[in-house]
Amino acid sequence: MSILGRDHVVRVSARARVATLLLGVLAVASMLPLSLAAAPTSPGGAACFDPSEVQGGAARGTGEVREPELNAPEEVPAALQGHGGRDFRATVPTYVHVVSPDGVEAMVPMTKVREQIRVLAQGFGGAYGGADTGFRFDLVSVDYSVNADWYYAGPSSKGERDMKHALHEGGPESMNIYLTTAGIYLGWSYFPSIWQSPGQAYLDGIVVDWKSLPGMGYYPEFDLGFTAVHEAGHWLNLYHTFQGGCNRWGDYVDDTPPQRTPSFGCPIGKDTCADPGLDPIHNFMDYSDDPCYTEFTTGQAARMQDAWLFWRA
Repeated sequence: MSILGRDHVVRVSARARVATLLLGVLAVASMLPLSLAAAPTSPGGAACFDPSEVQGGAARGTGEVREPELNAPEEVPAALQGHGGRDFRATVPTYVHVVSPDGVEAMVPMTKVREQIRVLAQGFGGAYGGADTGFRFDLVSVDYSVNADWYYAGPSSKGERDMKHALHEGGPESMNIYLTTAGIYLGWSYFPSIWQSPGQAYLDGIVVDWKSLPGMGYYPEFDLGFTAVHEAGHWLNLYHTFQGGCNRWGDYVDDTPPQRTPSFGCPIGKDTCADPGLDPIHNFMDYSDDPCYTEFTTGQAARMQDAWLFWRA
């Protein structure tokens, strides 16, 4: 587990430099939550977005707000699968970009950023009871920007493109986390094959609603920092566990039981497919509430390792 230390650099955006006095005010300022608007949904439950407008990605929302209809991840060629394993280790350079609309709201303190990185490390390290996937996260830097267009931007919007053009750091091995209001979602992510799309690689990364960071106190059901864990799973090429419903392929992972529908809350005993196994409601790639989550599986770890070695290493 790698947490931001004194030797790391905290960068303040030159576009909107935040005064030291303002950071002091954050300790006593009250940050009011924004309500998440419901989006019209398709019969499959996904929010209605034009998939031709964006290359790749996935999101997780609340209530009726579901995943935007973006393109699916690509499969690693069969001959290049299975090259990870128990001894696999990868450290992900991680850049966090905190965006505020006005210099006060959403100015997430460093303590919460560090806590989110700790939750990522624990989720991917098996600390909550699942498989140790072999991934670790090294928080390289944090920057703060003030830009309302970026803060309220949704997937495939001009605001998202402008924000990422300006802030994106590193190559395919680096994860950029953008802390905004995430539009009408809790977050979204781009699958690793985005790097094969000419001129689109800068979009790579995950966008997370800052109010879902650990212990922020806004969403009782999404308050443990697992939104970022879920989106990082997409960033490493995982489908939702309910992908494909009860068909033979499902989420392309053998050890996640078939699941017809996403889960909400923590519905113990939920079983929506005839095949053996209850729905994997405790899996980070379902839509369960944060307190219900505990794991990635060994099969998901192998899929993420394959994706890392093929697209990101």
